[in-house]
Amino acid sequence: MPDTPVSARGGDALRLSQALERAARLRGREEAVVDGERRFTWAEFKARVERLAGALRGLGLEPGGRVAMLAHNSHRYLEFYFGVPWAGGVFTPLNTRLAVPELAAILRDCGAEILIVDEAHAPLVPELARLAPLRRLVLGADGPVPDGFVGYEAMLAAAVPLADAGRGGDDIAALFYTSGSTGAPKGVMHTHANIMYCAVMCAAAVKLDEEATSLICGPLFHVGAAGACIPAMVTAARVVLLPRFEPAEVLRAIDEHRVTAMNLVPTMLRMMLDHPTAGERDLSSLRMLAYGAAPMPEPLLNEALQLMPDAQFVHAYGMTELTASCTALPPRYITSHRHLGKAKSVGRALLGLDLAIVDPEDNILGPGETGEIVARGPTVMKGYWGRPDLTAQTLRNGWLHTGDLGYMDEDGFVFLVDRLKDMIITGGENVYSTEVEEALYALPGVAQCAVIGIPHPKWGESVHAIVVAGPGAELTEAAIMAHCRGRIAGYKCPRSIEIRDTALPLSGANKIDKPALRTPFWAGRGSRLV
Repeated sequence: MPDTPVSARGGDALRLSQALERAARLRGREEAVVDGERRFTWAEFKARVERLAGALRGLGLEPGGRVAMLAHNSHRYLEFYFGVPWAGGVFTPLNTRLAVPELAAILRDCGAEILIVDEAHAPLVPELARLAPLRRLVLGADGPVPDGFVGYEAMLAAAVPLADAGRGGDDIAALFYTSGSTGAPKGVMHTHANIMYCAVMCAAAVKLDEEATSLICGPLFHVGAAGACIPAMVTAARVVLLPRFEPAEVLRAIDEHRVTAMNLVPTMLRMMLDHPTAGERDLSSLRMLAYGAAPMPEPLLNEALQLMPDAQFVHAYGMTELTASCTALPPRYITSHRHLGKAKSVGRALLGLDLAIVDPEDNILGPGETGEIVARGPTVMKGYWGRPDLTAQTLRNGWLHTGDLGYMDEDGFVFLVDRLKDMIITGGENVYSTEVEEALYALPGVAQCAVIGIPHPKWGESVHAIVVAGPGAELTEAAIMAHCRGRIAGYKCPRSIEIRDTALPLSGANKIDKPALRTPFWAGRGSRLV
């Protein structure tokens, strides 16, 4: 795919490398990355990035070439984020939850010839190499290196440090493949400018600075974690990495490293607060928690504030196609000023972005009118990799169409209603799953819930609730039904309820995986997208 280098447009374009150059220049001796027992200063981290870039060039990476990574979080993942664009390439994170055929399809789609894997995922490589045209394999591990692999650390040690390739601006820096929650995975093209603008905007929204310590426990293959990590690095904050989200380890890391900021989704917070060690750990260092991807039940928020009394909460909303977040609801509306009626909003557009609500004909709607949320600004993706048709459908009339339903009040606060395809149409009436879920979460003892539409011979769809009881809670269908009838209209109430004692499946973004929950009900029908 043609991609004009920044040198053809002058040297003033934004580059991802600028963030690292600045941090190393201003805070070279300060700690940058903590990964278990491994710690790196900004100067050390930059030196490793330069060597990785040189090594990738030595493996044959050309300008605009794609390098994929299949691994759990580590310092090598951050080096991958910066080192591939430093060498002029495009970094492509792979979802570790995907099956081998799905991973191979992404590798074929993006054309990556270099794959970096960690020890946990190395056993998948023989089958991947059979299904995708991989030319070079790099193993990021500390032990022996099997035949067919290049050892990451040995490769860096032997490499000649490379000067920044000078690509930036509208040049593609990353391909993030969507989780598939809206269909087959698509490669979302993020430019250098997209990433840098988003990093600065998000850092301002959550008040990150060089004194912060940011904990990254979400998977770095997902834009949610990238949207937390890169802003921290742009501001030269310290980054503490965990390989994956495990409640006990998150609580320990906050305590031991005096973490001040982190991003999470409500499901993760629920798991943290339910862990036996939650009350034993000192969480007082936390100053800022950004959450999104799902509504925050009010009882959960109140419980969290008891353990983290000095923490401020920011509700953010975004998506891969917008690089990361596009709105933020400041802490005062979530806690002290809840009476202003903004607590259920996802906030207002970040500085530099425009948001609007449109009808099916793309006419802009007024305050309080529900329609599709659209966005425009410097963080809007370049498009979908190799999918000009889909790009044209999503980017039209100067706006990115999010596929999310919502409304905006007279003050510019955005309120989410539902995803267009998560809306349930039963007997001609629209039921928004989030509204029913909010009612369910108000029932004591509900730890998780998901509301989906399932086939109904008369009404087309009926409302089905899947509920997970919290520790020690005893829930019955009758009690849940009665609770809902007292809070929402009859046609919105679940017609069927499934009570589980195990957690609901999560997507790569740590959101409840509604497509997986819907699939058994709609398999073979073809009339309902999952």
